[in-house]
Amino acid sequence: MRAVVVRRFGGPEVLELVEVPVPEPGPGQVRVRVAAAGVNPVDAVTRAGVLAQAGLMAPREVVGIGWDVAGTVQRIGPGVSGFAVGDAVIGLRDRLDVPLGGYADAVVLDASALAAAPPGVPAVEAATLPLNGLTALQALDLLNLPPGSTLLVTGAAGAVGGFAVQLAARRGLRVVAVAGERDAGRLRELGARWCLPRDAPDTAAEVRALVPGGVDGALDAALLGVPALGAVRNRGAFVALSAGAAPPGLRGIRVVHVWVAADGAALAGLAALAANRELALPVAGTLPLERAAEAHRRLARGGLRGRLVLLP
Repeated sequence: MRAVVVRRFGGPEVLELVEVPVPEPGPGQVRVRVAAAGVNPVDAVTRAGVLAQAGLMAPREVVGIGWDVAGTVQRIGPGVSGFAVGDAVIGLRDRLDVPLGGYADAVVLDASALAAAPPGVPAVEAATLPLNGLTALQALDLLNLPPGSTLLVTGAAGAVGGFAVQLAARRGLRVVAVAGERDAGRLRELGARWCLPRDAPDTAAEVRALVPGGVDGALDAALLGVPALGAVRNRGAFVALSAGAAPPGLRGIRVVHVWVAADGAALAGLAALAANRELALPVAGTLPLERAAEAHRRLARGGLRGRLVLLP
């Protein structure tokens, strides 16, 4: 089968489409025939060697790329229940110690990382849900804000930020969304109560003008760090999407970072919302698997609304 890998770290040009043996699922695992694979920033930092340099990946001659997949169950390993060959599924490849990723004709995942695909939702859209939807959900769980609380979401027009706005609104949170001005209308449709421009000279002051005393929590998808922390009230809560971007816990603010974990049960809940069209799944465009390098170049240019998706 075909898979996109890197044998040396670098820019998009190091992505190679190679022939590899079809992987066999082990106990508790499922092989998925990939119909669509989401392209995410973590794929780019993996390709560039950032995760390896940070000690998050063991040295390997060949590194597979891709976390998000939508497809069908092709083969089931011993001890797996709840799935059958031919089932439409979505899943997250969150392990960095395996040789192949989602940019492939097929991928082996733990059954616990899979959920039934949302009925009626095209695979291209469904493939954008696992990584970004689960990241937003788990970040909100870490914040643990009660209904009626105020939440700042930076990078609200991005994939994680967009899911965070929608899921926060469903929890009864009052959301201050920070994004480009052209995205304000869409974010209000997604549930944001207030929208602020991302190029505001003083984000904290702008937020506090809307919410005197500061918001109860912040989900910093744009990795603003201290400027976003300034918008949070004393002893509030703050979640960063990267440990390296987490500011110090000034003023008694509880600061944590989220590292997404595959969770089939939680993913099934998100899929149910998507099936009912209660969760928007924006797609920025599609490309065939062999044009993965072009997808990475487009990702690096920025300005995307939604995720690019590769089609094996």
